[in-house]
Amino acid sequence: MAAAAAAAAAVTSVSFSALSQASFASLTRSSASTPETGAGFRLRSSFSCRLVGARSPNPTSRLVVQCMCATTDVPTVAETKFNFLKAYKKPIPSIYNTVLQELIVQQHLMRYKRTYSYDAVFGLGFVTVFDQLMEGYPSDEDKDAIFKAYVEALNEEPEQYRTDAAKLEEWAKTQTSSSLVEFASREGEVEGILKDIAGRAASGKFSYSRFFAVGLFRLLELTSATEPTILEKLCAALNINKRSVDRDLDVYRNLLSKLVQAKELLKEYVDREKKKREERAETQKANEAVKNCLGEPQYVR
Repeated sequence: MAAAAAAAAAVTSVSFSALSQASFASLTRSSASTPETGAGFRLRSSFSCRLVGARSPNPTSRLVVQCMCATTDVPTVAETKFNFLKAYKKPIPSIYNTVLQELIVQQHLMRYKRTYSYDAVFGLGFVTVFDQLMEGYPSDEDKDAIFKAYVEALNEEPEQYRTDAAKLEEWAKTQTSSSLVEFASREGEVEGILKDIAGRAASGKFSYSRFFAVGLFRLLELTSATEPTILEKLCAALNINKRSVDRDLDVYRNLLSKLVQAKELLKEYVDREKKKREERAETQKANEAVKNCLGEPQYVR
């Protein structure tokens, strides 16, 4: 049990991003109740006020307050998690479930940012993280069902994620370091996707995320780009802050390292428990054999 606890502790220590205590507290307050039926959407109101100074002939200035109230359909974190658990009811081993639960919270926050807009590089990044996390899962069928339940809980399309990831992976395998960063000068479906990202980033309308950083890393990995400055050039071409990408890739590598350690600890624990069960079974079998040889004890009256 000590090894299993150590494995669980290793997984618990994995953090793909640090959430501040204040933001977490506000989330838990807004998601205190869990829905029992339906898709789990809740109406929320955002209320904002603006103070405007208005001059008047009087020496005393007046203060005018302008207020706006907008209502939007945004699910809470608890509702997103509930929808995931409702769609996939089987128990998930803790070594996988701990990180899955953290990822879905973080992706919920990304998904419902006002500036969020899905793109194929983001999709590739998430698929890469998910597949790395779920590597070695006991059942491929269950793994696919978990992926479907996870993405649909965020009100997005699982098939789009998989299709876009496969499309970008196939494209990247045909690229060189130079052609990858020179996408703006060429035509093509993927080139068009990258141009759109670069344009939105240049105009301040792009919502950067950690999954996007992993998607860029995956493109470089499949291109077999070894030039030290290739990431810097790609970030410049996309109008993305390289410091943010570097930071998030460090976190991603740390995540993978923690997962490998935790899975190794769990495997050792499972192997030991299996060996103990086999030894107990052999001992019981030997005892039964001895009992059968000796027969039932005879009593003389």
